[in-house]
Amino acid sequence: MDTVLLLKALILGIVEGLTEFLPISSTGHLILAGDLLDFNDEAGKIFEIVIQFGAILAVVWEYRARLWETIASCPTSRKAQRLIINVAVAFMPLAVLGLMFHKTIKAHLFNPISVAAAFIIGALFIFWAEKRTHRVRVPSVDDLTLKDALMLGCIQALALIPGTSRSGATIIGGLLMGLSRKAATEFSFFLAIPTLGVATIYQVYKEWATIQQTDLSMWAVGFVAAFVSAFLCIRWLLRYITTHNFIIFAWYRIVFGLIVLITAYTGVVSWSAH
Repeated sequence: MDTVLLLKALILGIVEGLTEFLPISSTGHLILAGDLLDFNDEAGKIFEIVIQFGAILAVVWEYRARLWETIASCPTSRKAQRLIINVAVAFMPLAVLGLMFHKTIKAHLFNPISVAAAFIIGALFIFWAEKRTHRVRVPSVDDLTLKDALMLGCIQALALIPGTSRSGATIIGGLLMGLSRKAATEFSFFLAIPTLGVATIYQVYKEWATIQQTDLSMWAVGFVAAFVSAFLCIRWLLRYITTHNFIIFAWYRIVFGLIVLITAYTGVVSWSAH
């Protein structure tokens, strides 16, 4: 296996793991990183599925006790039933709209310039949410109502626009709705499991014919990198939100977006249109 290719796999795996659960858009980062590394071909599409799966497993592992308890007690526990129903309801808007508009969005918005613009616009929403007085109405994920879950699901659907951030939309939307930082962040984690899981299964089915066994080494490197970096990122974020807000991520989004726009305008980087 080409050493350079393995290095690209390592870098992209780390990028996926570090950005999937932060409000900075993993899809946007992968589009930009893949563009810089010349890794946006068919092999790159399959690879993104693999590293995304690694990030999903990191959430499952972090919350393995809670997930097992929820599944085991589901037949008799109303709390477990409510959590499962809320996650399922919140998942539906993105699933339906994704099936309807994914091809159109991918054809027109999956490019570095659109991603950069979405980065900056998303930052403005973070500033707005953090400037408002945050009155906590929902202290934990167990206090979410069905209406709350549906509204969060509709907000998450904004992440169909690359650069928006699935976790960012859910977390910031949750804050605007009165969820505590912990409740908004944890629900974003739980919602990632069916959202990313179904997307992974669908993409595997869609790209099955292009899968090559010769890519196994590359997949292994990317998978492990994504799992480890995502796991560490989840642990860090849960500690971070106990004493900090999300303003730092807004500034990061603005700086990152401006760098992409400036380099594109000046010709320093020849961003592709794909």
